[in-house]
Amino acid sequence: MSLNLAQKILSGYLVILILFWIWIHLNSLTGGPINDFYSFSFGLIPLVGGLWGIWQSFEWGGLGSYVGKSILFISAGSFLWGIGTMIWAYYNFFAGVAVPYPSIADLFYVATIPFWALGVSSLSRATGTRTGLKTAGGKVLAYSVPILVFIVSYYLLVVVAREGALITSFEGILKLALDLIYPLGDVIILTLAIIVYGLSRQYLGGIYKMPTHILLLGFTIMYFADFIFSYTTTRETFYTGSFGDLVFTVALFLITLGTLGINPATANKSAI
Repeated sequence: MSLNLAQKILSGYLVILILFWIWIHLNSLTGGPINDFYSFSFGLIPLVGGLWGIWQSFEWGGLGSYVGKSILFISAGSFLWGIGTMIWAYYNFFAGVAVPYPSIADLFYVATIPFWALGVSSLSRATGTRTGLKTAGGKVLAYSVPILVFIVSYYLLVVVAREGALITSFEGILKLALDLIYPLGDVIILTLAIIVYGLSRQYLGGIYKMPTHILLLGFTIMYFADFIFSYTTTRETFYTGSFGDLVFTVALFLITLGTLGINPATANKSAI
C-alpha cells in the first residue's frame, strides 16, 4: 500500500515518538515532566490526525455517503481521544496530578467509543458487509465475543487485580466501571471491524482491504492498551510514559493511519 502525504507525516512522527520513548527508558525515567511531555506528544496523533480525517471525510461527501460517515465518525472519535489526552496533560503539568484517573478526561475517552462504533458500522454499509451481521456466524460472533471478553476482563480486573477487595468508595466504583467500559467498548468495535474485514475484499475491488486491516489491528491493540492501563492503575504500577503509553501510541497511530488510508484519491467516489 502506497502512503499518502498525511500517512507519511504520521509515520515519521511515530518513529520520533518511539525513539523518544526508548530514550526515556534508557534513562530509567518513571515520572516527571519528560514523561508527561511524552504523553502530551502522543496525544497529538489522534488530535491532529482526527482533525485531518474530519476534513478528508467531506471530500467523500461527509454525512452524505457511508464512506464519508465512516471517516467522519472514526476521526471525530480520535479527536475526542486527543482532547482527553490534552486534559490529562493539563492535570500533569498544571494541577500536579500524576495519574488523573478517573477525571474529566474520561468524559472524552468514553465519548470516543460510540463514535468509533458508528464509524465502523458505517464502513460496514460502505463495503456492503452489513449482511454479514444477519448470518448465523455473524450473529454468534457479534454476541459471543463481547460477552466472553467482558467475563475475562472482569475476572482479571476485579478478582485478580483487586484480589477480591470490597469496593465501597464512589471513586473506586467509578474506576471499576471505567475499567470495564473501556475494554468492553473496544471489543464491540473490534467485533464489528472483524466482520467488516471478513467480507470487505469482495467490494470495490479490494481497495479498502489494507486500510480496514490496519484499522482492525489498531482496535485490537487499543483493547490491550486499555486493559494494561486499567490493570496497572489498579495495581498502582502505572506511570505516565510507561509501556502502556507506548501501546496506546501504536494503537492510535494504526487507527489514524487506517482512517487516512481511505482516501478519495484511491477510488471513484461514485462507486459508493
